Amino acid sequence: MTSASRPQNSLAQRKRQLVADELTEAALQLLASKGFDAVTVDEIVTSAGVSKRTFFRYFASKEDVVVQFLAEMGTGIHAELTARPLDERPSVALQHAIWVSIAVCGQQSDRALPVVQLILRTPALLARFLERQAQWREDLAAELARRLELDADTDLYPRMAAGMALTAFDSVLRHWSASDGAQDPADLMDRAFAVIAPALDTVPPAR
Repeated sequence: MTSASRPQNSLAQRKRQLVADELTEAALQLLASKGFDAVTVDEIVTSAGVSKRTFFRYFASKEDVVVQFLAEMGTGIHAELTARPLDERPSVALQHAIWVSIAVCGQQSDRALPVVQLILRTPALLARFLERQAQWREDLAAELARRLELDADTDLYPRMAAGMALTAFDSVLRHWSASDGAQDPADLMDRAFAVIAPALDTVPPAR
């Protein structure tokens, strides 16, 4: 690749990302406000100002928009855990990693709350959310095993710790959603991790 072609490719990538972001935003807000079954792809593309062909270039279906949103959330949690100091207590590292997604929800409550409620209240989307969490658990378990020099396949701790952290994450979202945003997600997160921190920080020796 020549130096002259790199800026062009970079510009094309930015344009594609911009279109994808606009489609995602339009779709999520429409789905959240009108309900998953009530929204058509035609409405989404009209709101985003793109063609139907463009929509299907990025997403296979309207459900796929939400699934991509969840995939990016999981990627963010994993990336944050990977970036935490290796000498940090597991409870602190995991809470910080999950806190990033919770903080976005709290800071952008007007936008995020309807989307969270849409996912939790739509059986098909909730099933995909739980499916994604299962993958997140494996990814977090692998990272915990690496950090603590454990074997993710033979040691119980990595998967159990990842599972506890994601249960806390799920519980915070459900309580926040059920309260229609009245409860503070930061407070909910602190309370949830206060319950599980002692277990998270009881790391068995590597075998």
